[in-house]
Amino acid sequence: MDAEHGQGISTWGSGAPEPRYAESEEGSVAYQVFGRGPRDLVFIGNWASNIEVMWEHPSMARYLERLARFARVICFDKRGAGLSDPVAMGALPTLEHWIDDARAVLDAAGSRSATLLGDAEGGPMAMVLAASHPQRTDALVLVNSFARLLRAPDYPIGIPEPTAELLLGEWRRNWGTGAVLQLTAPDVADDPQLQRWVGRYMRLSASPAAATRIYEWVLQLDVRSVLPSIQVPTLVLHKRRNPHYRLPMGRYLAEHIPGARLVELPGTAWYPPFVESDLLLDEVEEFVTGDRPAPVDDRVLATVLFTDIVGSTDLAARLGDQRWLDLKLAHDELVRSRIERYRGTHVSSTGDGFLALFDGPARAVRCAWEVASAVRSLGLEVRAGLHSGEVEFQGDDVAGIAVHLASRVMSQASAGTAFASSTVKDLVVGSGIGFEERGTHVLKGVPGEWRLFEVTGV
Repeated sequence: MDAEHGQGISTWGSGAPEPRYAESEEGSVAYQVFGRGPRDLVFIGNWASNIEVMWEHPSMARYLERLARFARVICFDKRGAGLSDPVAMGALPTLEHWIDDARAVLDAAGSRSATLLGDAEGGPMAMVLAASHPQRTDALVLVNSFARLLRAPDYPIGIPEPTAELLLGEWRRNWGTGAVLQLTAPDVADDPQLQRWVGRYMRLSASPAAATRIYEWVLQLDVRSVLPSIQVPTLVLHKRRNPHYRLPMGRYLAEHIPGARLVELPGTAWYPPFVESDLLLDEVEEFVTGDRPAPVDDRVLATVLFTDIVGSTDLAARLGDQRWLDLKLAHDELVRSRIERYRGTHVSSTGDGFLALFDGPARAVRCAWEVASAVRSLGLEVRAGLHSGEVEFQGDDVAGIAVHLASRVMSQASAGTAFASSTVKDLVVGSGIGFEERGTHVLKGVPGEWRLFEVTGV
């Protein structure tokens, strides 16, 4: 590792690393280096990429930061994509072009050798690079990848050509929109935030015409002849229910690369790479470092409580700034004291309300009930929402569908009431807490229908 680059171009703890450019024989290649691990790891992802925009989604940034815990990570935009030079009008890059790009980036980053992580369409390039430059390759990781896509007489696991034509049409129609998630990550395809990010990421990676040409080219790739020449340690990771690059394609790689090990993972998603990625990253870290990462206690089952002052805007306008501030401070002190009384954790204030976590659902419900009753002494009404589920700690904040769902449950409550999901109701059976059903609701941004219940007594 070069000393200069080993100091870390990285600013990944506080934002995206600054892109740099490596000069290859036929153009400039944009790359980033981040992390301070003792080993180098080259992340070779989907052919459509933009190394600057990829940091804009928190989950993608977290994926990259996880790699940077145990390696110095090098990633780049292949020519024809993202920040790198375009290829000539109407032309297509070749694997040789892209491998030249990778070598130029390794040289510019001061890397003598590295582990190659080839994800999806980045896999064939990583395989050829590992086979042709073993002296610069420490190991190879292939994630949801393939040696060939199209079916052939000696490759019955491939995609039939009529199906490939249909897929190509879907890509062409949906390029630059979140609709591609139906093909690549169906379990999270309804996530509006992810839809927006994927659409923007694709648009800033390649134009529709360029994307179509490159996808046609990807359909013609066949690196099966290369596999026996790969002599570096190889790990093949593949989602069992991957609908596009199906599991037999991963098994084929493991069977034909000498000494390769296959790990089949649960899930369907293959793009974006951060979806359902925790188990995958555990396997990568153990393979690269030899150590299984210790479980990180950042996900727990909790009951999430949201509260909100009803009519706060009108009340503030009527009282004036100083009187409203005094009233708000009294409200905040009262709510905090109840959260503490019921052994909750105050996570954050949400403008006119609170977000808190409880490790016991009955205590969360009792806290919500008491808060709603107590604030009436101040002339205020609050509404509250509760849901139990897995939450993820992110520093001093929390995230996860359970947090989002509790907020949506609160939005259905009226002044002076606390609404709970059926999950909460089922978990407090026998506690003496009373509920009354308030119908089935579609909650914005949350898949499915949810039965909600009003807390009627504790």
